[in-house]
Amino acid sequence: MELTKEERARITDSKHKLQSVAASLNHIGPQKIPNFGEIEECLDNADESLNGALKSPSAPDEPTSDKKTPR
Repeated sequence: MELTKEERARITDSKHKLQSVAASLNHIGPQKIPNFGEIEECLDNADESLNGALKSPSAPDEPTSDKKTPR
């Protein structure tokens, strides 16, 4: 299923937020956060899923056609 530009932007924004959370948690340390490994794995899985969604065909910016327009 194709994504609109707005959907792609929302997914990209969500990916950035996940990356920010992961980076923030790494500065705290796993010993201070219960289930750190599971949280980290969840963030990684979410990032991979969002990457997969972004790799799907996107909506074209302009209609394309194989036919040449007459002049």
